[in-house]
Amino acid sequence: MIARDNHPLKPMHARKDRSGRSIRQWFQAIAASLLVLAGNCLGAADIPPTLVTLDLAPTQEHPRNSEGGFATLASGRIVFCYTQYYGGAADESPARIVRIHSDDQGRTWSPPVGVVENTGGKNVMSVSLLRLASGRLALFYLVKNSWIDCRPHMRVSSDDGVTWSAAQRVLDAPGYFVLNNDRVIQTRKGRLVMPLAFHRSRGDDPDSSRSFDARAITLWLYSDDEGTTWQEAANWWALPMPTGSGLQEPGLVELGNGNLFAWSRTDQGTQFGFTSKDGGQTWTPPIATAMKSPVSPASIKRLPNGNDLLAIYNDHSGRFPFPKGRRTPLAAALSRNDGQTWPHAKVIEDDPDGWYCYTAMHFTDDAVLLGYCAGDSKVGGLNRLRIRRVSLDWLRQP
Repeated sequence: MIARDNHPLKPMHARKDRSGRSIRQWFQAIAASLLVLAGNCLGAADIPPTLVTLDLAPTQEHPRNSEGGFATLASGRIVFCYTQYYGGAADESPARIVRIHSDDQGRTWSPPVGVVENTGGKNVMSVSLLRLASGRLALFYLVKNSWIDCRPHMRVSSDDGVTWSAAQRVLDAPGYFVLNNDRVIQTRKGRLVMPLAFHRSRGDDPDSSRSFDARAITLWLYSDDEGTTWQEAANWWALPMPTGSGLQEPGLVELGNGNLFAWSRTDQGTQFGFTSKDGGQTWTPPIATAMKSPVSPASIKRLPNGNDLLAIYNDHSGRFPFPKGRRTPLAAALSRNDGQTWPHAKVIEDDPDGWYCYTAMHFTDDAVLLGYCAGDSKVGGLNRLRIRRVSLDWLRQP
């Protein structure tokens, strides 16, 4: 039986007022506002270099609030779209895509509103938002139908997300293709490039996890007409060693010289990297990078007005304490040589019981917004969504 909002047995955190906002969400909003007020009362030098501006904890109604992507609208408003689960907390549980917004550069956030309802056999998830060179806003996400059918889709908006085009499936080939959140880029020449992990099927039962092979290969798609048509890169890569993961959850960044650098998580204790010198049409073989990490995705973007790279990942190099195999600590590292080394690093999260991953990055005038899963053994590793505002000056300090 489903309890009504005024049912006496409904948990306090799940009860709602007339606006639809739960008691817990009210407390979260009040807490975030108090943090901003406190920062405004301090001198500029006293404002914390990192500030959690939103924590969306799991509730009975929404047992998982998960990964997403940012965009800035023409008005200056920042939006964040993320996956809101409503029928369980597993990767295959029912979920929709919702949106929150901030009108103060990521310091406070609105309640969520729906963007894409569940059109998949399982769910829709894993959002990338991208402002296109044409001015339109692009929305990418996965439609997960089963353990043998998961493919990326795309929508575009000409009115900053007020309305969206019909969903277009990016590739027609059958199979299980993973596009992580906040991954699609448009190069300075206008080409869209999408990194994908392909998981072959080990069986034909769509409802059995045994049909899914966790060992992934990495491949890339690209489009020269802003997503109307897509082509597959000339080569793809598998991990050339015994592995249980293969090359999973790839990411992508354009370097200052115009080359593309991609990376994938592995079970080899490090991220493996690839390079393309022709805009994503061909890629070098995978090699181990300096990003030592567990089987957890990394996120990399180029800093504004420069060529330095900022990486957010679980740093297991040994310069910070870490529990083996866990997705903690979460570190921010800078590279001035196109990702060959990451000598300058700071810890963002260090709870040894924490589980930090699937980070979206978005730059404001003086900060970077990080949206990521920030779970633990109490709430579940992927079930709590956190947005943190990090000062760029603090990241650059020795």
